[in-house]
Amino acid sequence: MNTDLPICCVIPDLLINLRRRSEAVLVAPPGAGKTTAVAPALLDEPWCTGKIILTSPRRVAARAAAERMAELLGEKPGETIGYLTRLDSKQSAKTRVLVVTEAIFVSQILGDQELEGVSAVLFDEAHERHLDSDLGLALALESQAVLRPDLRVLVMSATIDGARFARLLGEGAPVIESEGRAHPLRIEWLGSSPEKRTDEAVASAVLHAWREEVGDLLAFLPGVGEIERARERLSERLPDVPILPLHGQVQPVDQRAAIRRDPQGRRRIVLATAIAETSITLDGVSVVVDAGLSRRAEFDLAAGVTHLVTHRASQAAAAQRAGRAARQGPGVAYRLWEEAAHSGRAQFDPPEMLTSDLAPLLLALAQWGVSDPGTLPWLDPPPSAALSAARGRLEALGALDGEGRVTELGRQIASLPMEPWQAAMLLYGAEHGLACDAAKVALLLQERGLGGRSEDLGARLDRWNADRSARAEASRKLAQGWANRADKLASPKGRNELPLGILLALALPDNLARRRDASGETWVSAGGRGYQLDPASPLARAEWLGIGDAQGQAKGARITAALPLTGTEVEQWLGERIERRSVLRWTGERVEARLERRLGAISLASGPDPAPDEEAVAALLVEKAVDKLGEVLPSTLLARASYAGIAELSPERLAATADQWLAPLLAGRRDLDILAATAAEAALTMVDWDARQRLDRLAPRKFTTPADTTHSIDYSSPDAPAVEVRVQALFGLDTHPMIGDTPLLLKLTSPAGRPIQSTRDLPGFWRGSWRDVAKEMKGRYPKHRWPDEPWAEKPSLKTKNAFSRTES
Repeated sequence: MNTDLPICCVIPDLLINLRRRSEAVLVAPPGAGKTTAVAPALLDEPWCTGKIILTSPRRVAARAAAERMAELLGEKPGETIGYLTRLDSKQSAKTRVLVVTEAIFVSQILGDQELEGVSAVLFDEAHERHLDSDLGLALALESQAVLRPDLRVLVMSATIDGARFARLLGEGAPVIESEGRAHPLRIEWLGSSPEKRTDEAVASAVLHAWREEVGDLLAFLPGVGEIERARERLSERLPDVPILPLHGQVQPVDQRAAIRRDPQGRRRIVLATAIAETSITLDGVSVVVDAGLSRRAEFDLAAGVTHLVTHRASQAAAAQRAGRAARQGPGVAYRLWEEAAHSGRAQFDPPEMLTSDLAPLLLALAQWGVSDPGTLPWLDPPPSAALSAARGRLEALGALDGEGRVTELGRQIASLPMEPWQAAMLLYGAEHGLACDAAKVALLLQERGLGGRSEDLGARLDRWNADRSARAEASRKLAQGWANRADKLASPKGRNELPLGILLALALPDNLARRRDASGETWVSAGGRGYQLDPASPLARAEWLGIGDAQGQAKGARITAALPLTGTEVEQWLGERIERRSVLRWTGERVEARLERRLGAISLASGPDPAPDEEAVAALLVEKAVDKLGEVLPSTLLARASYAGIAELSPERLAATADQWLAPLLAGRRDLDILAATAAEAALTMVDWDARQRLDRLAPRKFTTPADTTHSIDYSSPDAPAVEVRVQALFGLDTHPMIGDTPLLLKLTSPAGRPIQSTRDLPGFWRGSWRDVAKEMKGRYPKHRWPDEPWAEKPSLKTKNAFSRTES
């Protein structure tokens, strides 16, 4: 062991605590040495009679950690220290410490709940909160509580949130904290350059830092595309400098070259994704350039797919990245954003539990025997909406039954190391003698860059088959192993010419898509989602696509992996999914009935339906009528009913009872035209005779003046009840008209209908402001009567001369 590491100061305390109890939390900042020093230190403990499993968040980190530990012991990987990743493995009967990726540990514990022969499980970089890490920890704690009280569980985190992990592990779980190396670190804030692409801005910053600093340089970019473009730019300006990519698609030999110093002693530049944030030390790096971006896989609950989303890196991620520069000595970090904006970034990246597809987790728990995930220990419990959606997808695949229990097919799916829908696709392929091809398609969907970067999976498959590189050979070996396992699980139906695109459509039925335009740019899927495709893609000429992957939001996501299909193939292999049904549409004026052949949301053929379901037509008409009830019924009726308190005639009650009073009017019709003349009387059938009498008494429709003119009473305005009436029609009236106990608001008008004044006290008006009103009106309307005592006059709308002739 390298006793120079800061972690060595707390290892004795850790050993004492693990002798007393079976769980502990170790908090150590990056560079303290926890990844490579702790596991070997446990091997000689009396309780450690079996193997130690160390989980690692990434394949690169797992391999690098194992190689470093083996080097410190003077051995080769595969002896005392081994590792197991999906595409690479070095272990033997002598192996005591096995470094595995988190997903592989989940598979191991599901296959052996007691973890026989395992003395301890160490969860490294637990603060990153990957879904498999949270799941693996929950299962390990469950196994410890029920089956293996002697199993040591150690959570190793780079953050100070050890107390939260300790509460999860159990009351009294110790938290041991280590200091890190205290090498000086300088932060340089270069500011953002919105006008530049990310790769351009990073390349400029790297060139600046290369001139200003000494030592190897590590630059963080969000993805492989940006890394390759930045690499091209830098290679032109620094042709003699080793410029090395570091990401998950780089072959192991090249990953090792990026991690270690240049054998010729040259300064070098490493361009990395977030893969280099934690777990591994890049030897010789003293300068970091950080674009400040992070690309994460997030599950789109509405669309049912996972896509990559670029975010601003969190403050914690930025700190991890900057710390890479000061691992072995003084360092400097250049950040491509403003210092003032740093506090506005999220403190931490969200746990994958809150952003990922939970179908694999739910299937794993069902296989474990847990139908309610809430019964397991979680730092953050799985969101109920995401669990519900995942359960629906698993039931559709046949992996879970209606009670949430794993089926036999579900066990077969769970036994394959891939997402459930990919495992189902592999099993479908095995049934038809296509296990190897299906396995290769599944691996192409998991390993970006394998076989190239085309969205055409068929083209990528052909290039992969012709590729003789070490990575391609290892990938083919892995795919063949999957195929062999699937062949043993599936019930073969004989080999046939089943297109590979049909396998995708069977496993992802909502992702079967049909071209919508001649260019092949827009597509619509059976699930109703819209997709986009580059018109220059060879897939743009296809009629149908089985889509395996798409990136972007729910509307208009870009297709990144698909296989072409013909209409004949869709009809032949998916004919049982094609529905023939009558579809009713509301055109805005009437119901249109059509007969359609549909595959999900995709219409294959359509024509008029001469004999639609009349009840369904009437139900749609009722629905549309209820949507615009205020237009269908006279507003005066609704206002009167509201004023009188007739609950049966409220819009809410009328909508709820529309099938009783409205539906009979619409039977046999396709439009709402009849309602203009009949709806009001039909609505009144919902009240009895007493309620009608109460309506007419409390909210009469009309007001009759002393001049025997009638006027509609307004009950809808804020000053209701109100009526507009010519003032001469009220002559002779010396008491104010009432609606129940409420004075009727009289909106008095001139002979020309222009407003004069409003009043709720007619006698007071006659004896008050009338004199001024009359004086003004005499000048405007001299032919009409404007008496001094209108309450004593006979009412009439006639002019003075006409009124005199009538009286005489």
